Amino acid sequence: MYPGAYVTRFPDKPAVVVAGTGQMLTYRELDERSARLARHLHDLGLRRGDHLALLTGNDPQAFEVYWAALRSGLYLTAVNRHLAPGEISYIVNDCGARALVVSARLAEAAEKIIPDTPDVEIRLSYGGPVDGHESYEDGLRNTSPEPLPSQPRGIDMLYSSGTTGRPKGIKPPLPDRQVGDPGDIYTAVFGRLYGFGPDTVYLSPAPIYHAAPLRFGGVVQALGGTVVLMERFEPEAALATIEHYRVTHSQWVPTMFVRLLKLDEQVRRRYDLSSLRVVIHAAAPCPAEVKRATIDWWGPIVHEYYSSTEGNGLTLIDTEQWLRKPGSVGRALVGTIRICAEDGTELPTGEVGTVYFERDEAPFAYHNDPERTAQARHPLRPNWTTTGDLGYLDEDDFLFLTDRKAFMIISGGVNIYPQEIEDTLALHPKVLDAAVIGVPDEEMGESVKAVVQPTAEAAAGPALAEELRTYLRDRIAHYKVPRSFDFVDELPRTPTGKLVKGALRDRYARPVVARQEEKAQ
Repeated sequence: MYPGAYVTRFPDKPAVVVAGTGQMLTYRELDERSARLARHLHDLGLRRGDHLALLTGNDPQAFEVYWAALRSGLYLTAVNRHLAPGEISYIVNDCGARALVVSARLAEAAEKIIPDTPDVEIRLSYGGPVDGHESYEDGLRNTSPEPLPSQPRGIDMLYSSGTTGRPKGIKPPLPDRQVGDPGDIYTAVFGRLYGFGPDTVYLSPAPIYHAAPLRFGGVVQALGGTVVLMERFEPEAALATIEHYRVTHSQWVPTMFVRLLKLDEQVRRRYDLSSLRVVIHAAAPCPAEVKRATIDWWGPIVHEYYSSTEGNGLTLIDTEQWLRKPGSVGRALVGTIRICAEDGTELPTGEVGTVYFERDEAPFAYHNDPERTAQARHPLRPNWTTTGDLGYLDEDDFLFLTDRKAFMIISGGVNIYPQEIEDTLALHPKVLDAAVIGVPDEEMGESVKAVVQPTAEAAAGPALAEELRTYLRDRIAHYKVPRSFDFVDELPRTPTGKLVKGALRDRYARPVVARQEEKAQ
């Protein structure tokens, strides 16, 4: 299905609304404007398999561009608007975009990348003029609303968050069907599991360029519901939005849960959240006590899934299952989970190894990067793929994640998983955010360092470090307790809540490398 299927049933129903401003697109408007844009791009020369890039905020126009691509056989790459111009240029060039649509609010970045993106033939801006770009609105106004005679289904080609290096483009094959034909796995699976339909009001507080907000928004519209966008996440504003729009479904990342739970109890009780039927979370590991507290607050409506932008597999777990298996991300629904050692040998129940999903065929490749594509595949079974997570299966085939392979610390020959330490630190009342990394150590190879963002009321310094050290010793093995603590004003996280640990480790590794080079001289 797609928005055009609902125009005769409820043309004036909101397909998307921006919570803070009330800006809205009805189903009639979304269908007509996406059809105009698809035809406009076709008239300018784009054809099935071409690439369209999008640089936007959480604006309704994002879904016009999304559905224009999906109804004309294009690859759509939504670009992280928080990137520097050079990083934006890299993605626009790497994906091979022939066309680029930008928001006028991002005019400075859009103008700066023009000299560095020479292969972009079509540049459109909405919301105002941008130098070097044609008017998006004029293009739509001067184009027929009649849908193209053939509307081959397009697909998104998104980039990983780049938490461990440069973002990687994930290129799936184009679907071999028309836009209105059934067959979309996200619509079929998540629509059924979470009960999306015409009565759905779905709150999306995360940036629309990220895979889950974009794809889930598309699923909701494909099934006739309303997407409510927040321009940026603020905990109390999110509660007010749920009450005002009578939100039925919502999706979060664990850092949002933490910030919501740290609101004063009176603030949390001020808002009527009784309309909520399904609360979904994903994207990053959730500390068990944070999830338990969220369930206590919102009830047995909390669902979790584990997947990736690559879409190589999917696990699911509901509240009842999680209370029996706290810390698990569920059982596989798409793919068969295989836990493997470094040499590719499959490991028995309970042993930690690399998480692979077995599928009939590998479902993705990294664009322009055959080396990374090969690294994501099992050394002997190319239809087993991984995104680098570590974990284990229990006796009932529930998956437990321990960390990402790239983040594991090896100290004195012992494997230490930072996630466990971070989860414990997150519950301390004086900790707003925390990251744990390995730093070079001449004796141990690596030692454990905690980088902590204290709450506004907490005084950073040796006393707080000792308090946190004592707190951890009572809760985790002593060898896992960080040897050192640093306090910062803010940790490097993506707007979707993922720690950018590559940048953090680089920050602490460079001084050590410099000292070692000085010694060598």
